[in-house]
Amino acid sequence: MTTEKSRTLLIVEDDLALQKQIKWSLDRFESVTASDRESAMVQLRKSNPAVVTMDLGLPPDADSVSEGFKLLEQIMAADPNIKVIVLTGQNDQANALRAVAMGAYDFFAKPFEPELLNLTVERALRLFELQAENKRLREFHQPDALNGLITRDPAMLRICRTIEKVSNTNATVMLLGESGTGKEVLARGLHDASSRRNGKFVAINCAAIPENLLESELFGFEKGAFTGASKQTLGKIETANGGTLMLDEIGDLPFSLQAKLLRFLQERKIERLGGRQEIPVDVRIVCATHQDLHALSKENRFREDLYYRLAEIVVDIPPLRDRVGDATLLAHAFVRRFSHEQNRASMSLSESALRAVEGHKWPGNIRELENCIKRAVIMADGNQITQDDIGLKGTTPEETDNSLDLRVIRDNAERGAVIAALGRVNGNMVKAAELLGVSRPTLYDLMHRLGLK
Repeated sequence: MTTEKSRTLLIVEDDLALQKQIKWSLDRFESVTASDRESAMVQLRKSNPAVVTMDLGLPPDADSVSEGFKLLEQIMAADPNIKVIVLTGQNDQANALRAVAMGAYDFFAKPFEPELLNLTVERALRLFELQAENKRLREFHQPDALNGLITRDPAMLRICRTIEKVSNTNATVMLLGESGTGKEVLARGLHDASSRRNGKFVAINCAAIPENLLESELFGFEKGAFTGASKQTLGKIETANGGTLMLDEIGDLPFSLQAKLLRFLQERKIERLGGRQEIPVDVRIVCATHQDLHALSKENRFREDLYYRLAEIVVDIPPLRDRVGDATLLAHAFVRRFSHEQNRASMSLSESALRAVEGHKWPGNIRELENCIKRAVIMADGNQITQDDIGLKGTTPEETDNSLDLRVIRDNAERGAVIAALGRVNGNMVKAAELLGVSRPTLYDLMHRLGLK
């Protein structure tokens, strides 16, 4: 159970005598005070309180409730989870109810009973902690379909929205991207977000299986179909019936098999090797490749009709070097994962290590980063991973935008700085605001203007 001194209470009251009385009445709790709206917001950003008690009549017009309602609105915008207890006059029930409608936790009429206020503050604090714990548990135990993908890059977030939109259709999806960019993670996310999630997800790498075996792997075979076929065996397509089949490295599918795959896509029926019976199969096809299939089709190295059948929805996945802030964000996640797997104490990345991660081009993409962090976790002497442990030289990423439009330059610079800061501090809004030299509400406003979530 959280102790009462572990979370801060903010007392907002312009009457200094009453302010001292409230603080004395609530001396069980760690508290800070403010006498107006501006100082209250400064304390809010600085102390991050769980509970706020506030008077609605605040300077410069203490006889009006306008400043109090403005402050309540700002508090709710900054953090809607904060529990606000409004102190009102005896005959001010209308404003008290209005405050509750705006998000306040409770209200008290002055003069208040200290014991009752203590009890209300304690209950508000417990509720705050329970909600925070429930949120952490939900994030840990109930991840969404794309839980395996970690990103803050706007282009990758758009790809996630695309995956979510097409998940419940039967459209064939083609994932294009360099090796190690997360094509299989997206394919599994597509399956998990679809109505086929209770079916099987089956993946086959078309480049890893010899040509003479690939046909039987895909379509299956009957007993006696060839030497060594001692029993009937289902192929990958039939095994994935009711689910999703991922054809990885589809660009390496032998030309002789492309016609047979095209026929299946058109008729949704297969024949096992050595069989004569057509078997209907209901399966969602997702294919992936690092090659330009359209260019290969123009060179007659890949069937053009098959390309258009597979390319109903095309998703082009950017490499890690083009995802702003994702390298450090992923590095933090890998450090947590491998620290746990290797039975190491909680580990972190030093500033030099973060700069090295940000500056490296990562030609091997996420797979290279994963291997690099795993090695660093194993080899690091202490609990902080240094640049030497990672084995990379810190460099500064090159500027690639040559636009001379000052507004575009400013927006791009702000977007890049915000995303990079969030990646470096692992998504902690308070630390990101400190790193950027702005207040937390300013950071929220900036993210809203730039369309960042």
